[in-house]
Amino acid sequence: MPSQPEAPQPVNPFQQLEALVKRLRSEQGCPWDQAQTTVSLKKYLLEEAAELAEAIDQGDFALICEEAGDLYFVLTLLLVICEEQGACSPAAALNAISAKMLRRHPHVFAAPEGAIFSPEQLKAQWQRIKEEEKQGKYE
Repeated sequence: MPSQPEAPQPVNPFQQLEALVKRLRSEQGCPWDQAQTTVSLKKYLLEEAAELAEAIDQGDFALICEEAGDLYFVLTLLLVICEEQGACSPAAALNAISAKMLRRHPHVFAAPEGAIFSPEQLKAQWQRIKEEEKQGKYE
């Protein structure tokens, strides 16, 4: 097998996983990974999520770690395929969820220091922000 030039090393585990998946999807990669589509991955996504849920039920942290890694892999593969089709990239998905969680947690990231909120206030705030998102307020 011909050797490949060394690619720059990713700076974090998410980038490392994305680079690995892109290599698996490349012409020199794995036929199974190359053949996957968003539709074909649905069953693996559900299987891995169920396996993670089972590990949680068992309270087995080593298994939780393993199954969470499997789920990260399937999600990354799914997003790389989406990116190949000109849609969402792994970075875009991570940026979007970070922005959403910042938006939905103003009591953590924007409230005056020492402010205290009841569980009811936090639930109402979460629902209000979700509704605003649906109405396109944050696009």
